[in-house]
Amino acid sequence: MPHPRFRLSLSYSQKLFLLAALPLVLAAGAIALLVATQARQLAESEIRSLEAKLIEAKKQELRNYVTQARNAFYFIYGPAAPDDQRSKDRVQQILSAMIYGDEGFFFVYDYDGTNLVSPRQTELIGRNWSGLTDSEGTPIVDEFIRIARQGAGWHEHLWPKPSTGDEARMITYVLGLQDWQWAVGTGVFIDDVLASVAASRAEVQARIRRTFLYIGGITLTALLLVFSSGMMLNIHERRLADAKLKKLTQRVFDAQEEERGRVARELHDGISQILVGVRYALDNARRRLARGDHDGARNPLDKGIDYLGNAISEVRRISRDLRPGALDDLGLGPALMALGETFQERTGISVDVSTVVFRNRLDQEAKIALYRIAQEALTNIERHSGATHVSIDLRGHKKGVTLRITDNGRGLPTQADHSNQGLGLRNMQERAEQLDGTLRLLSSRGASTGTEIEASLPLSHLLPPEDKPANKTDAQP
Repeated sequence: MPHPRFRLSLSYSQKLFLLAALPLVLAAGAIALLVATQARQLAESEIRSLEAKLIEAKKQELRNYVTQARNAFYFIYGPAAPDDQRSKDRVQQILSAMIYGDEGFFFVYDYDGTNLVSPRQTELIGRNWSGLTDSEGTPIVDEFIRIARQGAGWHEHLWPKPSTGDEARMITYVLGLQDWQWAVGTGVFIDDVLASVAASRAEVQARIRRTFLYIGGITLTALLLVFSSGMMLNIHERRLADAKLKKLTQRVFDAQEEERGRVARELHDGISQILVGVRYALDNARRRLARGDHDGARNPLDKGIDYLGNAISEVRRISRDLRPGALDDLGLGPALMALGETFQERTGISVDVSTVVFRNRLDQEAKIALYRIAQEALTNIERHSGATHVSIDLRGHKKGVTLRITDNGRGLPTQADHSNQGLGLRNMQERAEQLDGTLRLLSSRGASTGTEIEASLPLSHLLPPEDKPANKTDAQP
């Protein structure tokens, strides 16, 4: 008796459904793979960029610390002889007093490897640490000495935290004092940066997995709704992906703003106070020397005090540039006026700032973006334009808000275009586009019209007006 054969009998509509479903499944699989690959690559690129910027900010912070410390003792080191032990002791005392934050301090090793200064880990002082390595086998003190002999440089290694004793990754900046055969430096731990980057990578992986699940669910739904519904869902997914990418970019900008604010607070609360104390100490020393007959020491002491005064002013200027308090406390208009006044005092280029007060208030992202665009534009004017006058105009209108910066400089090169524009112009354009705004650049090479930069943000970044106080009629932008 012959065995019955199993036959799969499909209707025409079922065959048509399978015929439409197979390319849809293949397309959905290809789209899922492409989206995941592109999302992973883009996220990794953004994370690496964020990591590089955070570490670069740490390095800049260290370079500023060492520069300020060098200015604090250079008036002693400069005229001192190589065997002037009294001058060496004074410099060691100055560096021992320079501690900042919870973990920061300065160290000194001579070129033989002996530690001379280590205020937070005093058990290291007076001992030779040549050959010291971390748990990964990276040489530490010998590398410090090698870098110092070459002048200055960076070194990344593991070092026990003074507060806990546990090893953590550190970036160190070392400067060589060749006359004294000293390696002077300071370091900052970057475990917080590494933890933030690792968390970002884990979040990206989780989002990619969720994206695969979303695409699978959408594909099943599309199979039921066949081709037209699949098309609609695909468009929706593309919009959702664009929104995620925009949100990720916004987080990068937010992280930059937070890091700038943190660096500004550390510079102001740490180095500035220390240098003020050193200035008073030097002033007291000058008065004491003035009562004796050591007139030869008066001139270098005066110079040291002047250098410290300039350093304090520079620290405060950096703090204002990184995160102006007027932007949060008073609004964008007063912050732009303060920026213009500071720019005019520093460069001698006259600045006119005009703002039209309007009822609606700008949201925080818009205020930061417009302020940074103005800041970048002034930097470009100072470096490249040769201008003598700058006008800044901020006004709200029915379509949103517009910031216009105009100078009377030489303008941009004739061949300048968007493909070869500088980093500053790209940063301004990205900030405007991130908030769905536009950036226009008008320039006439060789004419007297100079350059005009116009940044516009849409009405969506204007918040409803607050309740009017009894003594005010309008709100600041």
